[in-house]
Amino acid sequence: MYQNTLSDKVSFSGNGIHSGLNSNLIIYPADDNQGISFIRTDIDKNIRVLANFKNVFSTSRSTNLKYKNIEIHTVEHILAALYSAKIDNATIEINNIEVPILDGSCKDFLKGIKKAGIKKLKTKVNYLIIKEKIEFTDEISGSHYLIEPYDKYSINSKISYKNYFSENNTAILSDINNFENEIASSRTFCFLDEIEFLIEKNLISGGDLDNAIVFVKNKVSKNLKNLIFEKFKINVQKNSILNNNKLRFSNEPARHKILDIIGDFSLLNKRIKGKITTFKPGHKNNIACINYIYKIMRDQEKKIGPQLNLNEKPFYNSEDIKKILPHRDPFLFIDEIRDLGEDYIIGVKYVKKNEDYFRGHFPKEPVMPGVLQLETMAQAGGVLILSTVENPQDYLTFFMKIDNAKFKQKVIPGDTIIFKLELISPIRRGLCHMHGKGYVNNKIVVEADLLAQIAKKQ
Repeated sequence: MYQNTLSDKVSFSGNGIHSGLNSNLIIYPADDNQGISFIRTDIDKNIRVLANFKNVFSTSRSTNLKYKNIEIHTVEHILAALYSAKIDNATIEINNIEVPILDGSCKDFLKGIKKAGIKKLKTKVNYLIIKEKIEFTDEISGSHYLIEPYDKYSINSKISYKNYFSENNTAILSDINNFENEIASSRTFCFLDEIEFLIEKNLISGGDLDNAIVFVKNKVSKNLKNLIFEKFKINVQKNSILNNNKLRFSNEPARHKILDIIGDFSLLNKRIKGKITTFKPGHKNNIACINYIYKIMRDQEKKIGPQLNLNEKPFYNSEDIKKILPHRDPFLFIDEIRDLGEDYIIGVKYVKKNEDYFRGHFPKEPVMPGVLQLETMAQAGGVLILSTVENPQDYLTFFMKIDNAKFKQKVIPGDTIIFKLELISPIRRGLCHMHGKGYVNNKIVVEADLLAQIAKKQ
């Protein structure tokens, strides 16, 4: 399977369900390995907010992203549409804070995306393949998630609103390929009892009966009647839906929870192969579960390192690296960049028999010097920091400090070192503090903390 993007741009307009503000949104094609990112054209066209769970800052009735001073609210529906269409890379420009709610589902997003067309790219898809059972429980809410191995992406969602639903509170999506017919048109919902609370919290300013289902159980308070019902001529019957709207499915609320799960779990930036069974899911616990899965992945990666297919096209080859780093032979050691994110980088060094330093280190017993392992790691880190500036060829990287360096086993000709460096703290004023590890055959051979600074060439 190869990554995809759109064949052409597609645009949408509408109000945000919580802000009530009108937004114009345009989705553009993007290159391999770019992921899904948002740009607030009303604030700064140069800042991208990556659709990644690390950028989630709020889950109050929606999933909201923030990077630097840029916020994007209610991203789950557009992300679910992109994910179900197998769009891995896209740039979303929006001129306001919140993604339009449209009709409360994602069917119109999906329809527009498919009309724009899907373009296959040259890089293979990055999968999250569930190999062992994972369970996550939030003790306070009682939410539970069971993630199991499966050859497709399947979701089973059970909701628990006993005062409203005595049946039809379970939905099953057996295969993500059935999303358009079974899930996409399911609308967001709430309960009449919540309306006053949500209004007090400055939420649902753009909510109406054209973009949400409102279930009724109790009598309407006089305050609520004065606020909404008399103004908009809304009628209500006990144990019904406001204005007697018809459900698109008997279990539409449970189906919408699956829609939200797909949108939220897409923030892992991987296509998933596994079965997710949930009880009482919600945005807050969707993101908490994602963080738990990521921690398990990180713990595994710390032991054996990033798992790469080195036969695939790299993110940057040596010629691409030369456009960023000033290093040249015989002192350019990093051979490839395999992955690059906002706060991490993965690079590769193929240790060849004819490396110049092997002539003297050591004759008949060649070993790659530890200082050159650190230098190679540092060069990968240099690509990370220089990727944050325009015209990186105009800058030099100077390493100011190396701490906690450890060499755990020797590196010899024929070895392949996979380096992963991650930011210890955000890049500020040209200073970059990173922790790096190098792996050979799934074992750590070198690690260190590096502090670097970039400066313009004189």
